[in-house]
Amino acid sequence: MKFDFAPMEGITGYTYRNAHKSHFIGIDRYYTPFLVANQNLKLKNKERNDIAPMHNQDIHIIPQILSNKAGECLWAIKECHQLGYDEVNINLGCPSPTVVTKGKGAGMLKDLDQLDMFLDELFTLLHLDIKVSIKTRIGVEDDSQAERLISIFNKYPISELIIHPRVQKDFYKKPVHLDTFEKMLKKSKHPVTYNGNILDEEDYHQFIERFPEVERIMLGRGMISNPAFARELLTHESLTKEEFLSFHHDLLSGYQERIGGDKNVLFKMKELWYYFETLFYVDKKSLKAVRKAKTCKDYKEAVEQLVSSCAINNELHKDMHFR
Repeated sequence: MKFDFAPMEGITGYTYRNAHKSHFIGIDRYYTPFLVANQNLKLKNKERNDIAPMHNQDIHIIPQILSNKAGECLWAIKECHQLGYDEVNINLGCPSPTVVTKGKGAGMLKDLDQLDMFLDELFTLLHLDIKVSIKTRIGVEDDSQAERLISIFNKYPISELIIHPRVQKDFYKKPVHLDTFEKMLKKSKHPVTYNGNILDEEDYHQFIERFPEVERIMLGRGMISNPAFARELLTHESLTKEEFLSFHHDLLSGYQERIGGDKNVLFKMKELWYYFETLFYVDKKSLKAVRKAKTCKDYKEAVEQLVSSCAINNELHKDMHFR
């Protein structure tokens, strides 16, 4: 099995990716948070920095593009190609209302005729030696058009199809539709990668028992919660407290060097504790000290105290499923 690291906006930027790659094995490819292709035909500095080769050395990166217009998407693909990338991914899965209301991400699944025209124009105009994969959900309100969706994808030279078997309205809080995934998997002419709710070893083993033909899985929240998750699935080598602290402190230092200012750095680090807290049998006092810290020094000391006093939770992380 090969594992990819899902993009998570605000979390899995190049600072996080470099820290993770330097500490843990098991991830084959890292996907970037999406680049927004718009009518201005200009990447934001944050986006350009995130995909800059100098910030992603010795890491297999695939830029993800958010767009609903073929010309704008083609421009973004060319930008990535000029930077040396040989593959990009088109996002048809983001369920965020701010994205969907603009007809992007999972919002593109509202009108499959329009999606078909978008892909037809894009691949007609695309004359570059670059692979284009797609990450998709299975619908907006329900999965009734999932089979038609596959028939559309089958018409085009897509390098890979990543299927997250939820509809847009499910966000991340409903069970995945594995029966629909099975139907789409059987009918797809393209290699299929699975994404969705693989959060612990039980999830993983249940999935591969049902779908032994799937050779690649994209991991998201499970990887943020436990940065050694992919390694554990491959080698059964569990995360240690020392490894966690080493990774955590490198990540903290990376943010201090890149963005500076305790307030901004702590905002980035504390966001991760929404996931990290599931990794430990956390006592409320220790976690409160982490969340209340006002300086990086106090924060680092609070994290060290929490890790020292709280055991790693090696039980199933089912409480992550519907968070």
